[in-house]
Amino acid sequence: MASIFTKIVNGEIPSYKIAEDEHYYAFLDINPNAIGHTLCIPKQEVDKIFDLSEEAYIGLMRFSRKIAIAIEKAIPCKRVGLTVIGLEVPHAHVHLIPLNEMDNMNFKNKQQLSSEEFQEIVKKIQAEL
Repeated sequence: MASIFTKIVNGEIPSYKIAEDEHYYAFLDINPNAIGHTLCIPKQEVDKIFDLSEEAYIGLMRFSRKIAIAIEKAIPCKRVGLTVIGLEVPHAHVHLIPLNEMDNMNFKNKQQLSSEEFQEIVKKIQAEL
């Protein structure tokens, strides 16, 4: 059965898409730790990040770097943190989280945003790509 992320890539589930290319897709986390929290995924469904081929892994990191630079320009923050946990969805993914304090990396602290706020964040980040 396809993961929720594969369904997002295939357009079966809506997302707040930041960017995509032939192999990777970036979208806002709908339960963000901080405003601008973005997920970067390979379009190829692979459960664990280290099960990606070396080429796909390096490609995902290159794609994530591009998105992180845009986030840092668009969202006021001290830096953009990167984490890979991979327990909640069986599809390799990178979390890019704007950081102003260490608690922004705590997955127990979630932001509540409206659809309009998500759409505005997308526009800000896309403008920096």
